[in-house]
Amino acid sequence: MAPLPELSITTIWAILNDELDDNTVNRLVWHDLGYRYRPELGQWDSSAVEPAWATPYPEPPDFIASRPATVQLTRAIPPIHKQLLKEELGFKGYTVDQLIPRLTRRATLANWLLSRLKQGL
Repeated sequence: MAPLPELSITTIWAILNDELDDNTVNRLVWHDLGYRYRPELGQWDSSAVEPAWATPYPEPPDFIASRPATVQLTRAIPPIHKQLLKEELGFKGYTVDQLIPRLTRRATLANWLLSRLKQGL
C-alpha cells in the first residue's frame, strides 16, 4: 500500500479538487478511525476502532460508495464543525452539474478530516 499523504489543508483541498484518488481518500479516513491493514494476515485489524464503527463495519467501509457509512460519518462531525469547509477554507461547494454522490461524499470526508485536524486528533 502506498504511503498516505500528510493530513493538511493542502490534502483537504486535494480531496475537494478531486486530485487524490478515491482509495487514498478512503484510506485517510480509515486510518484516522483506527483501521489498520495487516498484510501478514491479509486482513483488516479493527481492534483500535471505536465500537460505533467497528460493530457495523468490522472492515473499513467504502465511504465514497456507501451512503449509510457517509451518513454516519456526517453525524460524527461536531455541530460546531459542520461548516468548516466554508468557514475555514472558503469552499463554495460544487456547481449544480457537479452535484453527484461521489463528489458530495468526498466533500463530507474532507469536512470530517478537517474537523479532526482542527480538533488536533
